[in-house]
Amino acid sequence: MWKTMERKPQNIHKIFKDLLKEFRENLPDDLLNESPPYRMHQHEIVEETSSKPTFRAPYRLSPTELANMNKQNEYLVAKGLIRPSTSPYGAPLLFTPKPDRSLRMCIDYRALNKKTIKNKYPISQIDDLLDKLRGATVFSKLDLRSGYWQIRMMDNSIHNTAFRTGYGSYKYLVMPFGLTNAPATFQAEMNHSLCPLLDECVVVYLDDILIYSRNMQQHVQHMRRVFDILRREPFYVKLSKSEFTLEKRMWKTPKNVKELQQFLGFTNYYNRFVPQCAKISTPLTNLLKKNTPYKWEPKHQVSMEQLKQALTSTPVLILPYPERDYVIEADASDQVVGAVLMQDRGNGPQPIAYLSKKLHGAELNYPIHDKDALAIIITFKTWRCYLEGRKTTVYTDHCSLKYLKTEPSLSMQHVRWIDFLETRFHYDIVYKPGHKNKADALSRPAHVAAIQ
Repeated sequence: MWKTMERKPQNIHKIFKDLLKEFRENLPDDLLNESPPYRMHQHEIVEETSSKPTFRAPYRLSPTELANMNKQNEYLVAKGLIRPSTSPYGAPLLFTPKPDRSLRMCIDYRALNKKTIKNKYPISQIDDLLDKLRGATVFSKLDLRSGYWQIRMMDNSIHNTAFRTGYGSYKYLVMPFGLTNAPATFQAEMNHSLCPLLDECVVVYLDDILIYSRNMQQHVQHMRRVFDILRREPFYVKLSKSEFTLEKRMWKTPKNVKELQQFLGFTNYYNRFVPQCAKISTPLTNLLKKNTPYKWEPKHQVSMEQLKQALTSTPVLILPYPERDYVIEADASDQVVGAVLMQDRGNGPQPIAYLSKKLHGAELNYPIHDKDALAIIITFKTWRCYLEGRKTTVYTDHCSLKYLKTEPSLSMQHVRWIDFLETRFHYDIVYKPGHKNKADALSRPAHVAAIQ
């Protein structure tokens, strides 16, 4: 029978080991041989009116893929996740490689998704979730085992999930990967199940559950409350993908454009925490330009190491307090704008987030005072969710910008910018010389910023 080898996480604190033993029934080494329970949310596929069944002929597969398909289908049937189908629907399947070079079977539901009415349930924004972690110092992450397969399909939608192989058709009894509304259904069920703990000690992003606490003693209590819910529902956790203590993560030099895109995608995801992110990564992003040959040089390695160093350095950012006023320092250079969002907790302004953005197209031709003004506009657009309704002081090293509110002669572009600021925000612009402005470094060329 096809089965994935389970890797146990290392360096788990002894307190957690005892807790995991207590809830070991929620940590199986494999999926159970039974259907998931009926939950508040089951997955339903609602198609547009007058939609006809979608079906496509099976894709041609290699001998290796055919053998893998048969093993995986046998496994899914044995687990009660799929069963043979005579449905008029039928999506083709294909395989994608996993990092360990094994094959992942995927169903191509694009035709079905195109005719499916979209579920508008909101998926949490990562930045919003991170803002809830204020004051926390201890974290753990639980990853559900094949989380989607722990949600049932509604009986009236099972036939829609049919997929075709050269040996017959099958349909899913649980929610498969690849359906357009699957993330919304899963997020809704997670929010419902963990509702008592949301915003207190838990944030949920799809099948990842993050538990956060102020200290270790409190963290053990929070973990127990989470596992109590997972036992009651029940939901099952994949121990090998859950994290309790993680000291180091290795990232090798990218060998091609795809691997570089993966690395930059990761670093861009955290760019609010990394000063100078856009500038440091410029040599790497230039490698992704059209018609640019992929040739890894020392300057690219330096850029990558600087990004890794920035990501792994001790964090000095604070989390925002909504009831306090904000301070922004913004600046622009020829090609980049930068800014720092801060709050004063009594020890002077401390950074909450950094912003660093390359200019493009016509923006590169703006005079320097317009680039500095654009830096302010980009800053307010990026951090609007924090700044609306709060007093904000903006420091800039361009003296004329402090008169932006009262300037009698404005271009149409300036009028639009002023209208955006005046109708949404309570702000003051204050002149601060460049050598005293933190954002000045964020807008400098990468090699200058790195030296200083």
